[in-house]
Amino acid sequence: MIPLRDTIPHRHPPFMTWLIILVNGLVFAYELSLPFPALKGFFFEFGIVPARYSHSGGLSSTGLPPLGYLPFLTSMFLHGGWAHVIGNMWFLYLFGDNVEDRMGHLGFLFFYLSSGLFAGAIHYWTNTHSALPTIGASGAIAGVMGAYFVLYPRSRIITLIPIFFYPLFVEIPAIVFLFFWFMSQILSGSLALVSGQSFGGIAWWAHAGGFAAGIILQFVFVRSRGHQRFYFETEHAPW
Repeated sequence: MIPLRDTIPHRHPPFMTWLIILVNGLVFAYELSLPFPALKGFFFEFGIVPARYSHSGGLSSTGLPPLGYLPFLTSMFLHGGWAHVIGNMWFLYLFGDNVEDRMGHLGFLFFYLSSGLFAGAIHYWTNTHSALPTIGASGAIAGVMGAYFVLYPRSRIITLIPIFFYPLFVEIPAIVFLFFWFMSQILSGSLALVSGQSFGGIAWWAHAGGFAAGIILQFVFVRSRGHQRFYFETEHAPW
């Protein structure tokens, strides 16, 4: 299923969402300028490498610099390829504007970063001895999706379901779409724990942890003034 848009337009320009997307794009452009050996070192340096913190002496023997916990922040702005960055930024663009409406620009930024930090912590906890770098904004974006799940459950997500060569467009209630997305992360993460390996190299538990963090943190960051509006009763997909 490919989400295309939701049925609730934003009330204010989502400047912070656009800025986060821009920063991710600029960092990705920098990654493209690096030769592969330098890019690999860049990921190890600024991505989350759990063994750096769990092993005695960290990974100093590999030449990784002592960056402390900075990679839990910097990893949110790194991506491993075009599909990775485009997919993440599309989900942020789709769900971020309405959540930013409810939190304000700065509130949304702190919420986004907090969700990402929590997702990184969950990834560390579930992959304590991994020596592989984890990168990507998906944990923070999962937090945005968790907040959207609570704030706009009656919204509808216009979704593309490709059936062979036939594109099927359907409206799925946001609460249903996001619930099944969350459960897919739980299922995949559980299978990865049982098998001892991560399917597709995806940090499933970081996604699930970010989503749960978003549900909880939105109670802190949502501004009390104003109220949400629903448009799904009058606005439908053009297909």
